[in-house]
Amino acid sequence: MAVLVTGCAGFIGMHVARALLARGETVVGIDNLNDYYDPALKEARLAELDRQGGDFTFHCLDFADAAALGTAVNGVEIDRIVHLGAQAGVRYSLESPATYIQSNLVGHANILELARHRQVGHLVYASSSSVYGGGTTLPMSVDQRADRPLSLYAATKRADELLSESYAHLFALPQTGLRFFTVYGPWGRPDMAMWLFTDAVLAGRPIQLFNHGRMRRDFTFIDDIVSGILLTLDQPPLADGREKPGGSHSAHAIYNIGNSRSEELGRLVTLIEQATGRTARIDFADMQPGDMVDTFADTSAIARDTGFAARTSLDEGVPQFVTWFRSHYAR
Repeated sequence: MAVLVTGCAGFIGMHVARALLARGETVVGIDNLNDYYDPALKEARLAELDRQGGDFTFHCLDFADAAALGTAVNGVEIDRIVHLGAQAGVRYSLESPATYIQSNLVGHANILELARHRQVGHLVYASSSSVYGGGTTLPMSVDQRADRPLSLYAATKRADELLSESYAHLFALPQTGLRFFTVYGPWGRPDMAMWLFTDAVLAGRPIQLFNHGRMRRDFTFIDDIVSGILLTLDQPPLADGREKPGGSHSAHAIYNIGNSRSEELGRLVTLIEQATGRTARIDFADMQPGDMVDTFADTSAIARDTGFAARTSLDEGVPQFVTWFRSHYAR
């Protein structure tokens, strides 16, 4: 039996596939290698998976194409799915909304249909802290309402949660949605602050701090995210009628995965300066449409149900990213 991992050439997907292979799982990976950011980075991640070895099969396809998805997995026994593929990014959703509709809504529905017809034992899918949008209290709890999205990206991720709830209710499909909080680490995404700031400092370019620097994020190291994904994958929610985190009475749980610390972006800059030995140049800018001012995860539900605990502080994680970043570009 195999685990299907969508977005396996992406940042989180590559790390999850690697962890699954390391524990002896058979992994079928899917990614369309689109050009939202440099596909060479995605190819390099796939090369890392090849170097690791193990029972790994890759298919280059768009899971929003139901026919292509069905052909790729035809004859493959899949018992679990980790659905991490999506069109990411808050600001890009203002430029290309159709891309988000196709990937995040049509694509998620295709994965739900695949899981239903294959009767998989558990579907774990990626949501986002962006779903909390406006009007939330801190720390952000899965018990709070999430009906004021500040971006189309956030709206599609919340819609995915609702689609999943209907499939859990109608078809008893066990699912877990994971609201990720600002994931960073080696092999990260070039559109994220950790990469952008490090690249700018090393190149001597100014860093843009939006909202004039009055921004905070709950930064979560990739190793902690992978740990949380595997813990939830191994413990599917039960169709026992009891209320699950997120409010479902079906086999559907929603959890936050974060570091449970809200850090000022200025502190991130300071840690990057220390790790690089360089001084940052800073340009203060206005708030950007779709951005949230603050994120801060309440992880009590996932800790209680799975034993998850974030173990990597920002002080420990930033030097690890900077070391990888320098090594990657040295190669």
